[in-house]
Amino acid sequence: MNSKVINIDSEILGGTPVFSGTRVPIKNLFDYLETGDTIMNFLEDFESVKKEQVISVLQMSEKLIENSTNILNENFT
Repeated sequence: MNSKVINIDSEILGGTPVFSGTRVPIKNLFDYLETGDTIMNFLEDFESVKKEQVISVLQMSEKLIENSTNILNENFT
């Protein structure tokens, strides 16, 4: 599998971040999770996305949130 998990290309959905090798926007995953759907439901509906890609995106999101929280906390102390 391609090590690049997210692709941003102006030729694919106008530059919307998508799962690499697909035309599935990353936002779709978060929309599913926000409404209470499972990762398995998402993967069933978007068969071109691999479970490993979903896990990687969630791990990246966690790191971004942690780093953002650390940066924000530094600015308020």
